[in-house]
Amino acid sequence: MLKYALHRGLQQHSRWLPAEICRRSYSSKIRNIGILAHIDAGKTTTTERMLFYAGKTRSLGEVHRGNTVTDYLTQERERGITICSSAVTFPWNGHRINLLDTPGHIDFTMEVEQSLYAVDGVVVVLDGTAGVEAQTVTVWTQADKHKLPRLIFVNKMDRPDADFEKCVGDLREKLEAQPLCLQYPTKHEDGTLAINDVITLEQLQWQQKDLGRSYSRVQLEPSDDLRDLQEKRNELIDQLSGLDDELAEVVISTESFDKVDNNLIQRALRRATNQQKVVPVLLGSAYKNVGIQRLMDAVNDYLPAPEERNQVYDCFGTEVAGKVFKIVHDKQRGPLTLVRILRGEIKKGMRLISARGQAEVVSKLYEPLADEYREVAAVQSGDVVICAGLKSTVTGDLLTSSQSTLKNAQKRLKQSLGKTAESSADEDDELDGSEEMFALDPQIPDAVYFCSIEPPSVSSQTAMEQALRQLQREDPSLRVSYDSVTGQTVLGGMGELHMDIIKSRILSEYKIDVDLGPLQIAYKETIESPAITTLSVEKEIAGTKQNVTITLELVNDQTELFSLDKSPENMPNLNTLRPRILQVLRKGSVGALERGPRVGGQVVETQIRLHNATIGRGTADSFVMATAAQCVQKLLTSSGTRLLEPIMALQIVAPSERISGIIADLSRRRAQINDVLPKGDRSKMILVNAPLAELSGYSSALRTISSGTASMTMQPCGFSAMNSADESLAERRAQGLE
Repeated sequence: MLKYALHRGLQQHSRWLPAEICRRSYSSKIRNIGILAHIDAGKTTTTERMLFYAGKTRSLGEVHRGNTVTDYLTQERERGITICSSAVTFPWNGHRINLLDTPGHIDFTMEVEQSLYAVDGVVVVLDGTAGVEAQTVTVWTQADKHKLPRLIFVNKMDRPDADFEKCVGDLREKLEAQPLCLQYPTKHEDGTLAINDVITLEQLQWQQKDLGRSYSRVQLEPSDDLRDLQEKRNELIDQLSGLDDELAEVVISTESFDKVDNNLIQRALRRATNQQKVVPVLLGSAYKNVGIQRLMDAVNDYLPAPEERNQVYDCFGTEVAGKVFKIVHDKQRGPLTLVRILRGEIKKGMRLISARGQAEVVSKLYEPLADEYREVAAVQSGDVVICAGLKSTVTGDLLTSSQSTLKNAQKRLKQSLGKTAESSADEDDELDGSEEMFALDPQIPDAVYFCSIEPPSVSSQTAMEQALRQLQREDPSLRVSYDSVTGQTVLGGMGELHMDIIKSRILSEYKIDVDLGPLQIAYKETIESPAITTLSVEKEIAGTKQNVTITLELVNDQTELFSLDKSPENMPNLNTLRPRILQVLRKGSVGALERGPRVGGQVVETQIRLHNATIGRGTADSFVMATAAQCVQKLLTSSGTRLLEPIMALQIVAPSERISGIIADLSRRRAQINDVLPKGDRSKMILVNAPLAELSGYSSALRTISSGTASMTMQPCGFSAMNSADESLAERRAQGLE
């Protein structure tokens, strides 16, 4: 979400540049990057400094003051966290950087996933006092999935308990990365942080009088520090020469590390980074205004330009190909669609086709410029643009100029893949990429919480439904469904914080004071043992006799949802069924698994096996579908199901003297303690798995137990079977009796 631009440019005073509509051409000087990190590692503060030093803002925003550029939502400023991904554009040393600041909470991991479609490289921010944390691992895995080159920025290195070597060790052990340290920290006698540059053998010192705008380069005098730095430079060259042929040839020909040119090292480092063989590591302190300019230099020097990535989209040639990665709703201008242009050129007034086949017209194009919103006539490949006027496009859509363009691109892609090695692993990766490229729906994680939502009055029902539709377009991880049994609208979300934010946004942005019911755990159900039954249904509807007899079996199997019984006695009957009837039977029976008999949870780890079906002449498809669903429900009710409850993986960091009280409380919550590890000199970290049902309001309870000294993160880690006593309690809670 280009939040700052929306907030300043659209919602307040709409500073539009008049008719001098700009036209941009493709440039290798563009860098599209994302900032990823664990909660409170300093992503937003780092972004603020980048904007300030690039000249985009005149004062430094601070998260704790609620005046940052990228966190403009009321909920973000009240809580001091990032909720929606936000993009800003700024110039730096002849390059233009499009930067996406992303959330760190697991509840908003879908925001990070969407943003990664639009970037060519990422900066991963580490807390220098904590190293690699739970959400760091999650976002690293997401970046691996998108094959994105990475830089590491170790933040908060000014603090006394910061440990740079531990952070580098965590990168190797927890993320299995190959870090290359380009800088090392050093502190002056007054405690101020300075940086020793490994490549240039200089010490960088920032001036705090001008808020870190300027810094000096000091050549180190011959000393132990200089000798250590020279050894580290030699180690860097040694590691790089094993990965880069050009650098290796120079090292061999000169027979010395000292004579290797700095520019040659940087070129080799860029190639190795873009091939994801190494991860350059830089350091600083965003809050104390140290090291940010060098980080921006590293983005320009080491992360790829747009033309160096996304070669799979070459199948579009010069035709338009754009990926929708975010949708924002503005009160005056409706939905604004954020598109990363991968190939071709998008022009104002252009007609675009989505992969779903829907045609739309781009009424206006806007360029994100942080403190203003500028209209442009055309935007070429490699850039990010906002399109106004796209009403039915959704997140994840691929936009092209015509349906024939899309089909031709698919043909060319298949032909190019067919010419590659038949069984190579690279081909498998490319095939996976091609399938994802033309996929219609983003992969959305399962909801862990459900709750009902009610408008304050019947007159507000339509407005509430409209608000939910808009929020769902912005946030695909929000699930909205209608429960026909209770007659309620049901929301599904990623956590307590997620649901609370949705309610708060509906009140603040749409002025509807909705009522959320109590949060319900998203239990799942599975059958206890295989079961088989035959159901015959015969009715006369509108003078036509409807007759269906069906035999179905439920078995414990995860390979596929619906299968045919291949036994000799049943195959002759099944072979007479038309494919359309089989599709109807499949749709009806699989749909019945969406609601189990005990708490209405989805039935999983279960396969429906069709043994026999006899359908009378003139029987409607809807009657066949309903009979199949009724047969499955009968099986589930008669054979019985077991409940599966969601399990959360927790990381709790607390002072050593508070650990015993926290563990005692966890044992009362049916938790499984996996490990207790030292965390610095005075703290310990508890790794624990616990049922989500026992963790309602746990963050408040943890603050009480630890007197506010403990911190916690948690994320889903699967489902687990329950014992009969816990199942009964879960049923009573679901029915509102507890």
